[in-house]
Amino acid sequence: MCGIVGFVSDRDVSHRLIEGLRRLEYRGYDSAGIAALTGGGVERRRAVGKLVNLETKLDEEPLSGTTGIGHTRWATHGRPTEDNAHPHGSRKVAVVHNGIIENFRSLRDRLAGTGVSFESETDTEVVARLLEEALGEGSSPSSAFEHTLAQLEGAFALGVVFADEPGHLYCARQGSPLVLGHGDGEMMIGSDAIALAPFTRRITYLEEGDRAILTTKGASVFDQTGAEVQRTESLSDASAALVGKGNHRHFMAKEIAEQPEILSHAIATYVRPADEIVELPASTIDFASIDRLTISGCGTAYLAGLVARYWFESWAKLPVEIDIASELRYRDVPYGDNAAALFISQSGETADTLAALRDAKAAGAVVGAVVNVTESSMAREADGIFPIKAGPEIGVASTKAFTCQLATLASIAIAAGKARGTLTPTEEKRLVRGLLSIPRLMADVLVHDERIEELSHHLQPARDVLYLGRGVSFPLALEGALKLKEISYIHAEGYAAGELKHGPIALIDEHVPVVVIAPLDKHFDKTVSNMHEVIARGAKCLLLTSEEGAARAGYEEDLLGSFILPEVEPDLAPLLYAVPIQLLAYHTAVLKGTDVDQPRNLAKSVTVE
Repeated sequence: MCGIVGFVSDRDVSHRLIEGLRRLEYRGYDSAGIAALTGGGVERRRAVGKLVNLETKLDEEPLSGTTGIGHTRWATHGRPTEDNAHPHGSRKVAVVHNGIIENFRSLRDRLAGTGVSFESETDTEVVARLLEEALGEGSSPSSAFEHTLAQLEGAFALGVVFADEPGHLYCARQGSPLVLGHGDGEMMIGSDAIALAPFTRRITYLEEGDRAILTTKGASVFDQTGAEVQRTESLSDASAALVGKGNHRHFMAKEIAEQPEILSHAIATYVRPADEIVELPASTIDFASIDRLTISGCGTAYLAGLVARYWFESWAKLPVEIDIASELRYRDVPYGDNAAALFISQSGETADTLAALRDAKAAGAVVGAVVNVTESSMAREADGIFPIKAGPEIGVASTKAFTCQLATLASIAIAAGKARGTLTPTEEKRLVRGLLSIPRLMADVLVHDERIEELSHHLQPARDVLYLGRGVSFPLALEGALKLKEISYIHAEGYAAGELKHGPIALIDEHVPVVVIAPLDKHFDKTVSNMHEVIARGAKCLLLTSEEGAARAGYEEDLLGSFILPEVEPDLAPLLYAVPIQLLAYHTAVLKGTDVDQPRNLAKSVTVE
């Protein structure tokens, strides 16, 4: 989602702002801009589209200064236009903002009633006009900032510079992450540590309600009561190197291809191969003593949790409730005394998931965070952290993070079964051997990428595509449909294979391809039976199965085609079958010519509700 960088330095910052923004491109954005303090006040440069458009404008209209702020915007209020791009403000003040000012309309109406005019459609501009109003009434920049913050409702991270106070950078966070960076003769702010990695490893995370004033000598931090406080400085492990595509056309292709190696690292975090056992990091979640587990996430993370529900119920005999975080947080859930909850998020900053985590914790549940960013808000607030070890994922459509989430959740579920005495040592070894084999089997699947590319030609002209699966393959059908929708813009739906005949089969005709996910498990025969029902109604199916599964399924002449996968531990099939559904979506999107890595309207880290 939107990205913030800011510097107060003893050297020019314009190129450094661009460098920081470049590291935030992975979040997804539709415009970008920077502002700097110059001899004439605050000057801004903004452009719609990719960061290169802003760089072109800076080549034509250079901007230099030692204090500045920058932003990549993902539109929430107002269209992606230059007027709506950040920073907002005037020659006196400039503001960058992540999040949503929920009461902006009433604030805007009040300001408009006093004769204030607005240049944009955004909620952010209200902040700039409130600051100008306070300055016009004689307030100092510090008082104006404090007074403005007191009027804002919602979730936000802010960076502000004032023309009348060079060498100072103001910032605040409420419900949206913001990190301070400590440099040599400079201080900086960023949406996350990745933006600051080229400039410093010394970082401080602001806590909820904090505001700060930065100079080249350091930072003064104030909590939500206004008291000056000390926040812990730590060393970030974010890489200063820009992540490259290597020899791949897109980041998504690279991230799909590196899954065998990445997954090996993720599994090694939780598995002792020599002993064929799972060993979790220290955690306050005692699975032996809980009687209920809640799992939640958004998008692909939610679907990873949906797979994990089968595992926890089967291996640990633990009742599991799962819901989308944006719904769970509003349900007033009675967690009970012996409850635990797992919250899944690649970034660890997803607004709805973070809010649901806080609600669960306030209700007395022990909470765990399954995250890729161990310095994130969710990780810092959870009772237990389960890192997925996926490394930076740049493509907006999640691939390696999904399979690493699955591997992590499988490990936790195995450990839960062992702790509860419902999984024997023999069964644990069988499942661990299955996990350890997945990277090798993934590599085998990736060798046959050209076959998936051939099959994608059947999906490219379709307006609608259906995905079918049973058991642990049902969430994978949902994930396959989500991937296709995200990057190819083809309407797709995933269904439990047995549910299709209860209504959705009415959609079937010869123009609707059906992707059938059918590993050779206990559900195989019923899944194939459902596939035959679809074929009988004129549809053409694309079958994902093993060699033995293809032989047993028959109907080869009625298929669009089949993709043969290696035999896999049936319970762990989603880890392997995720690869062909990712590749199907990828190659279909490439054929359609869409922006694979940054699909329209989407953001990598969704930090608004």
